[in-house]
Amino acid sequence: IKLTLAGPPAFAAAALSALHEAGHEIVLVLTQPDRPSGRGMKLHPSAVKTVAVSLGLPVLTPVTLSVKKSPEEAEEALKALENCGCDVFVVAAYGLIRLCAEALGAAGTIRSINIHASLLPRWRGAAPITRAIESQDAQTGITLMKMDAGLDTGDMIESRAVEITATDTSETLTEKLTQLGARMITDALSRPAGLMAAAQPAEGVTYAHKILKSESPVDWTKSAEEIAARIRAFCPFPGSTAQRNGETFKIWFAGVCSGQGHPGEVLSCSADGVVIACGSGAVCCTRLQRPGKPAVAAQAFIQSS
Repeated sequence: IKLTLAGPPAFAAAALSALHEAGHEIVLVLTQPDRPSGRGMKLHPSAVKTVAVSLGLPVLTPVTLSVKKSPEEAEEALKALENCGCDVFVVAAYGLIRLCAEALGAAGTIRSINIHASLLPRWRGAAPITRAIESQDAQTGITLMKMDAGLDTGDMIESRAVEITATDTSETLTEKLTQLGARMITDALSRPAGLMAAAQPAEGVTYAHKILKSESPVDWTKSAEEIAARIRAFCPFPGSTAQRNGETFKIWFAGVCSGQGHPGEVLSCSADGVVIACGSGAVCCTRLQRPGKPAVAAQAFIQSS
């Protein structure tokens, strides 16, 4: 099958690699422009561009696909999409597609499939993995769906569930779903004639709003279960911050434990973790980070104080 794939992150790069290994012809790759990152803020390509270049695939990196916002750049990308001769347009976490009618018109909506990291209709939107952990969902998964002009509203082709464990962070759960999504799209396109789609249920719709840095501070008046889930959800971005003796530090992992005290009160410090009281119960923080320092286990964090 001739394919076009759109998406910047590792979530999409895994799908690109799997589809290429399965023998499909990748006729075009769309991803986002190189972004500055690291201490030197040097430009770095997206994970998808890195894979595409290594495989010798044609790549376009438009800032937008909206003709209204950037006529020349968008027209070039849309013309390439329309003329590439692809049989299927695969999209994975590609923000620019939300949702450009011109792009869907160029690709053909019937042939456009989105790999979405939730069990739709729960968690439509920008941050489904993080919001699922934050909300203490028991499971999430991957949904393959047809693209339409809405926000993750297309007909569903297939869904597969994954358990969210008590130790899952957004980082570990993303890796699980990345591999599952790559397997699912490869399996689906091995039997394209047999793919069927059904409308999403009208009930159970929730929206996974974009994660903001302003959400980082821990609200110690919440329950221990809520706080532990939020800390795991915000690892690796944006991280969870707290203050102690005027110092702001980050908490990268915490579990629920016994203890009671004033919300935010440090109840104990040991090699097992820093125990902090919550609105109800307590959390044991086992991985923490001081400003300008690497994240370390609780014992090293305590010894550095």
